[in-house]
Amino acid sequence: MDAFGRAALQARIRSKNGARVANRLLDPLSARDRRRIAQCGEVIELGLDDVLHEAGTRLRHVYFPLGGSISLTAPAETSAGIEVALVGSEGMVGLPLLLGVSASALHHVVQGAGGALRITVAAFAKELGRSHALRRRLGRYAYVNLYQLAQTVACTRFHSVEQRLARWLLMAHDRSSTDSFYATHQFLADVLGVRRAGVTNAATALQQADLIRYRRGSITMLDRAGLERRACGCYAAATKMYELMLG
Repeated sequence: MDAFGRAALQARIRSKNGARVANRLLDPLSARDRRRIAQCGEVIELGLDDVLHEAGTRLRHVYFPLGGSISLTAPAETSAGIEVALVGSEGMVGLPLLLGVSASALHHVVQGAGGALRITVAAFAKELGRSHALRRRLGRYAYVNLYQLAQTVACTRFHSVEQRLARWLLMAHDRSSTDSFYATHQFLADVLGVRRAGVTNAATALQQADLIRYRRGSITMLDRAGLERRACGCYAAATKMYELMLG
């Protein structure tokens, strides 16, 4: 990262008393920790559908999204794989490294274009060794991820496609800088693990209720409060757990 890039990142990663944060995991850290993290990484632009990591291979970088979002999917023989996590500026990608595991079994692909702080595995390990606050905060984030993963399993089993789609749209909206984002019916079918026809029916119902507008893969949020009422309770539960553990 050049001097201009470091200065730009340091300006975007601010304290709780500052303006809109760049990454909620990094924001509460001390100024010294944030400065070191900014200096050891580089700010990159995540392009839609960019593959950051192939399932089963060694991790080369960790990512702290600053505006974009990354979909983590479990590969399956008969489909593109079901999504197990959607990571935006509330989190990071590369959690296996916290457990001493150098590879990830999940496929990492960009779902929403935007910025991210990318750090090499070696530099990340060095920072973990330096900062107890960083290790503690990321450990709590790992716990939240385990909770959300278990919740996703239950959600997939017990809730309707429409409820699950509403939940995913709320999550994507949380991680988007605007009220519009891109997702095709086929992509949504893959990440939810359902047939495309099921997603079409669910999206049509939400659109007819004037909650969203969907045109050729472009989704616009029209009534967030209404969508929250249509979603299953998993969205509110996940949000509450994050706030409880990480603030």
